[in-house]
Amino acid sequence: MTAPSSGQHSRKRLPAPERRADLLSCASRAFSQGSYRGTTTAEIARAAGVTEPILYRHFDSKRDLYIACLRESWSGVRELWEQAVTDEPDPAGWLAAMGRAFRESDDRVVVHCLWVQAIAEASEDPDIRAYMLEHMRGVHAFIADVVRRAQAAGAIPADRDASAEAWVFLAIGFLNAVGGWLGGGLLDADIPGIAASRRRWLTGQA
Repeated sequence: MTAPSSGQHSRKRLPAPERRADLLSCASRAFSQGSYRGTTTAEIARAAGVTEPILYRHFDSKRDLYIACLRESWSGVRELWEQAVTDEPDPAGWLAAMGRAFRESDDRVVVHCLWVQAIAEASEDPDIRAYMLEHMRGVHAFIADVVRRAQAAGAIPADRDASAEAWVFLAIGFLNAVGGWLGGGLLDADIPGIAASRRRWLTGQA
């Protein structure tokens, strides 16, 4: 018997949860390096070292796979933000810590690309549009909760509108995502000033 050649047949058999996670990782990279429409399931399967039938055992369609990538990316960002808040002892610095952690994350470019692509696809794909509406509301709710917790700790004045401030934080993130999609540089020089200005407004601290 000959040894297996490099490529899909050299990949070891993984338990279903691990295989699914591996497929999501490969698909997220493939989509972010290309596009939702331009990336095929055959390319993703090849990158993951499996056949398309195996890919379709885990995901019903390319759309299902893409939405799963979006969901997984938010799970990673949420964990990153939760850790950033945990590691920052000053509640006044929680939002800044979240922004800094995301900008320093190795997955930032992938998340940027997936979000921007999803917004573009939402205009024509009702399933992606429905997911993104739910997704953005969930992201907003998480950020607003951080603001309210900081207010409860006395770090942010009670008269600041937590919901509005969460949308502002998210809007800055989307502008940063657009900058990443364009190749970087759009907000890079202004981010420190934006962060300082938002901190002064939110907390009254320099």
